[in-house]
Amino acid sequence: MLKVSNVTKYYGDVKAVDDLSFEVEKGEIFGLLGVNGAGKTTTFRMIMNLISPSSGTILFNGKKIDYNVTDKIGFLTEERSLLTKLTVKEQMLFYGALKSLDEKTVLKRLDELLKRFEIEEYKERKISTLSKGNQQKVQFISAIINEPKLLILDEPFSGLDPLNIELFKNVILELKEKGTSIIFSSHRMDHVELFCEKLAILVKGKTVLKGYLKDIKEDYKIKKIIIEGDVKKTDLKKINGVINVIKTALGYEVNIKDKTYVENVFEYIKTCKKINKFVLQEPSLEEIFVAKVGEAYGK
Repeated sequence: MLKVSNVTKYYGDVKAVDDLSFEVEKGEIFGLLGVNGAGKTTTFRMIMNLISPSSGTILFNGKKIDYNVTDKIGFLTEERSLLTKLTVKEQMLFYGALKSLDEKTVLKRLDELLKRFEIEEYKERKISTLSKGNQQKVQFISAIINEPKLLILDEPFSGLDPLNIELFKNVILELKEKGTSIIFSSHRMDHVELFCEKLAILVKGKTVLKGYLKDIKEDYKIKKIIIEGDVKKTDLKKINGVINVIKTALGYEVNIKDKTYVENVFEYIKTCKKINKFVLQEPSLEEIFVAKVGEAYGK
């Protein structure tokens, strides 16, 4: 288990991370979210022990993270860190050595992973000759070649088409099932919703929202009703508790203050001649993210 406790990091007078705390259990995928400059990269670097926190503690399985522990950590960075003049094989032997793996083990795992990611033919190719998507596959392989107990994924699907996103998704879920603790960061909220049961949203280094995704959605007061049928936008907007009404291709999206106002909308619906659809829809993580970040910035 990774335990980040009351961690703060200053760069001079600038507070990059402000009293951050969270835990990632064995076999759990935790979402760490935020706009650019929110403090995510600084947090990742502190977890990797590349930089030290100004205060607070970071423990993995009860131990302070040092070079012995980092051998058990994998990190896929948002910015590619590949040595493009090397071949794929040379790159993996280099990374494997950094993680205290012998050459035989690296090559065995590399062959298995190249086959899994459908790029076996690129083993002896220079990384500079690979497409952006295939470079991302190599980057991901380098992050898991040591079979990490803790894996940090920062924008793992960058440059990938939908088929390869599905391939990555399956590998990530297999790692979770094997007990790997995973921190997942992405600007694509739909990707976060695919994986993460728990998450934290950072703004300027400070946590503005944290908890289980299902609880966050339940607590978020603004709800959405999808209506298709014989209704009028002007009538919907007059209903008590309705915040906004948006015309869609098939009908209307009605935003209400909270679910206690559903009955008001339903009473109006009962007066309409024809209704094909009336569904209370939970808010998306993207809607919640935009709202919480906007609140933090005073918008």
